[in-house]
This record gives sequence, C-alpha cells and structure tokens, in this order.
Amino acid sequence: MISLHDEVTLFIMIVFPLYLLAFTLYIIRAVRGPTIPDTVLAIDALSFDIAAFLALLAIIYQSPILIACTIVLALWVYALDIYVSKYFTAEEMGD
Repeated sequence: MISLHDEVTLFIMIVFPLYLLAFTLYIIRAVRGPTIPDTVLAIDALSFDIAAFLALLAIIYQSPILIACTIVLALWVYALDIYVSKYFTAEEMGD
C-alpha cells in the first residue's frame, strides 16, 4: 500500500518541471512586463505558487514551520495586492 508521503513525493517529482517552467515565465513577465499591473500579477502568481509548493514540502517533511511560512507569504502577497490597488485607485481619482 502506498503511503501519503510516497504519493506526495511522486506528485512533486511529476509537477516540479512544470513549477520551474511557470516560475521562469513569471520572472520574465515580472521583469519585462509592459505595465505595472502585469508585474504585480506575475509577482502574485509566483508568490502563491511558491506558497503552494511550500505546503507540499511541509507534508513531505512533516514540518509545521513550513505551513507558518506559507501563511505568512500568502498574507504578504495579499497585503501587496491591497497596497497596489489602493495606489492605482488613488491615482485614477486624482488624489
């Protein structure tokens, strides 16, 4: 019988090349993005993918500290979204 640890390890080994491709594309979009919203969206997607990957690693290594890091990273990205959207809203209103 296959354990949860083995299943998650197999899943990560299969999905890891896709994560690397996505990370590369996100970084290219963040650096070369023609507009600031493109850059913010690329950083958001990259950060949330990293958070999901950390959650998978937390399952493999059975480490609760990685879950805390995942939560902090997700909250940081959410705060970034709110800050940038507030900045763009104020810019459109002329404040």
